[in-house]
This record gives sequence, structure tokens and C-alpha cells, in this order.
Amino acid sequence: MIDQNELISLTNTLLNYISAMSERYAMARESGKSGDFYAEVKPFADEVKQINDVWKSKAADWIAINRPKNLYIQQIESTHEHIGTISVQAFFPETSKTRFINLITSSIYVLNQLLEALKEKMSPPSLQ
Repeated sequence: MIDQNELISLTNTLLNYISAMSERYAMARESGKSGDFYAEVKPFADEVKQINDVWKSKAADWIAINRPKNLYIQQIESTHEHIGTISVQAFFPETSKTRFINLITSSIYVLNQLLEALKEKMSPPSLQ
């Protein structure tokens, strides 16, 4: 059985990371300076990867079991890949702004869809 509270927590953690990536990217664009690969980029990307990998596995399992409407395993796999990509690209001002924003927007959408599906599953059915 998948711990839904843990999946909610992991999903919220990824949303917080995305917010941090957005801020870091804005800083890189403003300063025009790339982050130091070994001091900043790699440690951050590795930290995100740990959470992201656990999230992908648990989210895919949860979707396979619960089959929520409008949420598919392919979206989880794409979001996992997008988050991995932007966790590195956030440190480089030459990263395409449009692409970066698209990957962030897409990731946030799927993460929020998953949170909604989890909350629906946890709330008792309404009596009508």
C-alpha cells in the first residue's frame, strides 16, 4: 500500500524545489553569471534527484493502482524528466527562458493534478 501522505509530502517538496529553481533562474538571468558547477549546481541537482526519483516511483505506483481521471503514468515520467532538467538549467543564464518556463509550468500542472487526485481519494465520499 502506498502512503498517500508521503506522496503528498514529496509532491509538495518538488513544488518548493521548483519555486527555488525559478528564483535561481531569475537570479542567473539578472546577473548573467552561471552557478559554480561543483559548489552549487551538482549538489542541488543531486538533492532534487533523490526526491524526484522516489516521487516518480511512488506516483507511478499510485496512479497504476488508483487510475485517477486525466492523470497518466506518462505525465509522471515527463514531469520527472522536466524537473531533472530544470534543476540544472536554473543555474545558467543562457538557458532558453521560454523552454524553462514551459518545463516549469508543465511540471507544476502535473504536480497539482496529482495533489488534487490524492486529496479526492482521501476525502470521504459526499452524501447526496
